[in-house]
Amino acid sequence: MEYNILIGGSAGQGLDTVSDFLERVIKKSGFYLFSNKDYMSRVRGGHNFIQIRFGEKKVFAHKDQLDLILALDENTVFNHKNKLNENGVIIADKGLKIDDEKILKLPLIDVAKSLSLSKAFTSVAAGVVLKYFSLSLEGIERFFSTKLSEDIRIKNIEAVKLGYDLVDSKFKLKGKDLSGHILINGNNAIALGAIAGGLDFYSAYPMTPATSIMTYLSKKQSEIGIVVDQAEDEIAAINFAIGASYAGARAMTGSSGGGVSLMVEAFGLAGITETPVVVVDSQRPGPATGLPTRTEQSDLSFLVTASQGEFPRAVISVRNAEDAFYKTVKALNLADKYQTLVILLTDQYLADSNITIPKYDLSSVRIEKYVSNGEELDNGEDYKRYKITESGISPRMIPGNVKGQVVLVDSDEHNEESHITESVDIRNSQMKKRMKKLELIKEEMEEPEFIGDEDLDILLVGFGSTYGAIKDAINELNKNGKKIGALSFGDIYPLPEKLLIKYANKAKKIINVEQNFNGQLGKLITQETGILMTGSILKYDGRQITGEYIIEKLGREEF
Repeated sequence: MEYNILIGGSAGQGLDTVSDFLERVIKKSGFYLFSNKDYMSRVRGGHNFIQIRFGEKKVFAHKDQLDLILALDENTVFNHKNKLNENGVIIADKGLKIDDEKILKLPLIDVAKSLSLSKAFTSVAAGVVLKYFSLSLEGIERFFSTKLSEDIRIKNIEAVKLGYDLVDSKFKLKGKDLSGHILINGNNAIALGAIAGGLDFYSAYPMTPATSIMTYLSKKQSEIGIVVDQAEDEIAAINFAIGASYAGARAMTGSSGGGVSLMVEAFGLAGITETPVVVVDSQRPGPATGLPTRTEQSDLSFLVTASQGEFPRAVISVRNAEDAFYKTVKALNLADKYQTLVILLTDQYLADSNITIPKYDLSSVRIEKYVSNGEELDNGEDYKRYKITESGISPRMIPGNVKGQVVLVDSDEHNEESHITESVDIRNSQMKKRMKKLELIKEEMEEPEFIGDEDLDILLVGFGSTYGAIKDAINELNKNGKKIGALSFGDIYPLPEKLLIKYANKAKKIINVEQNFNGQLGKLITQETGILMTGSILKYDGRQITGEYIIEKLGREEF
């Protein structure tokens, strides 16, 4: 069994606080969960909500149908009542000025006032929710911050207990031992992956929804010995990262679409100087400011070719917080090995969504550094930064590491010694050298994950954060006798093709499922392989796709 809760209200009412508390108790009680946030770009007011889906089996995405709504204001009832299932209930304060047979009105605010702490009404409400699902109060004290004054902390704990006594349990749930699991969101997972992958330097300018990567790393920088720099803008941020990398540091930067757009000229600098750098693009809807707190997958086509000229790069997307950790490690290793730009694609949905996952396997993490100490030089030979090699990868030295050797780089076209040139022959040889690395990068791209029925009629293709929704849709459809499979891409460019060709040859229909208007992955697949999409399921309103949405679209005659 699984259940779905929605907590709704306006900014400033404490939605994050009550959700964080409930999620931690649910996880401690032994249930897998997935939570996602939908919030407006404002400090106060508006309508925000958080959904928590939890159950005995792993969950990878949110879903539309609700079992319980915790309404902190009237807007929540108006906006979400139609999503309640037949036996669903709305919990609200008795002062709510709406009457409905599904609303259970309780004295949440009065109970909080009895503790002389009216703001604790959300804690009272949390207690009601816990009792409704028969989740234990044992050990809840640890989920209240010790940064609170002792008086406030004790009153909030008491508020939860008083709320617990306001209702009877509706469900009798029993969880399992999930002590080997963690609850984490996508941005924190990327930050942890960067730390595990040997990050030395991170620079960024704050931009939603990428900011919390920098925030997390900045809190840990003294403890783990890295440097985190908040630059004056995104142009400075990527140039700082490139400079740090040239000096020998493992370097990353991150932003969202508008900030990444400012970085584009420096992409080319990393490309021609063959300097490793990882750029995180936490996507949101554009163009320009667009919908700054919403989600989308609309930067793929842009990033595959961004910056003037041609140079090798890798584009990798993350599917969830488990995947994000390992993909970040991979991105750092690839950038170092091939001395180039690696772009890590995520989005607002993944950035802010919490998920229960197994603890990361640190024994599987390898920090792969590819730095020359001059071992390839013959006696008396001078170092050539852009030496023509069979692989296309020139030995990379760090300035000052090898006595008597000078490390030069140049953003103009250059010869092997890094001196500017306009020679036709040298230009051709250096371009071929750089671009040869693309073939080697392609060999390291992981094939997409296959989901569903091997004997398929319909093949869905998607990437990144659509993973959970696609998985939900296929599981439901195949239970009902359909023959549907899907390929969820993590590594995108250079495009891995083996499984794509295998399943495309089996399928009667190929449908790309994406969070953008133009079907950018579908177009990339056609461009690289000639495989045509039969149709597309596209969503670009800033709200994340669900399994129900995919099922509904697949039921239409055009597919």
